[in-house]
Amino acid sequence: MVSKVDLSVKIANHTYKNPVMSASGTFGYGTEFGDFFNPAILGGVVLKGVSVARVEGNPSPRIYETTAGMINAIGLQNVGIDIFLKDKVPPLKKIDSKIIANIWGRDIKEYIEIAERMDSIQELDVLELNISCPNIKKGGIEFGVDPVVAGEMTALVRKATGKDLWVKLSPSASNIGVMAKAVQDSGADAISLINSIPAMAIDVKRRKPRVANVIGGLSGPAIKPIAVRMVYQAAKAVNIPIVGIGGIMTAMDALEFIIAGASAVQVGTAGFINPHVFEDIIEGIEQFCLDEGIEDIKELIGSIRV
Repeated sequence: MVSKVDLSVKIANHTYKNPVMSASGTFGYGTEFGDFFNPAILGGVVLKGVSVARVEGNPSPRIYETTAGMINAIGLQNVGIDIFLKDKVPPLKKIDSKIIANIWGRDIKEYIEIAERMDSIQELDVLELNISCPNIKKGGIEFGVDPVVAGEMTALVRKATGKDLWVKLSPSASNIGVMAKAVQDSGADAISLINSIPAMAIDVKRRKPRVANVIGGLSGPAIKPIAVRMVYQAAKAVNIPIVGIGGIMTAMDALEFIIAGASAVQVGTAGFINPHVFEDIIEGIEQFCLDEGIEDIKELIGSIRV
């Protein structure tokens, strides 16, 4: 009978105490949930996306709750790299967990600059490259829908940092397997997916969009089946680790992603409903393994039977 479960997972050059992490944009700069639980229980703490310059974000309203999910159009609001390094990084020393910094830019030059500036920061273990951002110099398309552009960006950022590099893929990619292969071949150490899905909602009486930006990103349980499918397809296309994201509310949800091929998962929207959901998911995964006689969580990664 199994009495203890090894929940640790290895992703590139780091070992994580368990496969449960926060999702970028939902957990602040790593310390905001400290009033509810110790973030050190997480395998990894994924920070809010940071850009070179400060970004004020979109006007309100910026969030709308919809059926089985939430539409947000925050606009990647953040303090910018200077304030991030000065004020947000020092408190991270107190968190005994791997720290993943999510980075983005308006063009490739900005991605390279922010990667270079974060490269020497010891408190940061991983850079997560968000390529689901508007590419201003490409007429507004996302970096993440063109595998050639995504590969080129990954290669350039790879040269700018010696840290583990994860690339966060867009659900708007027409072929997620091709996109995953492109960033793997260009130097990504791991892939995280999916980002929120473009969506909108309308106030019928006012005949106006529910968010001021008109279109926002849909997250929450509504997108989970899509995210599981894309993780499964990406896992078949690459041999680097995958971090699954999208609508995870319970331990069973997390296990779907792991069985589909993810080495770890990120939990986002669920934390707004129940800040203790992270603890619940970790404990639930462990209990499932105990019930099933599984000694090591790694036995479940990619164990889907088709």
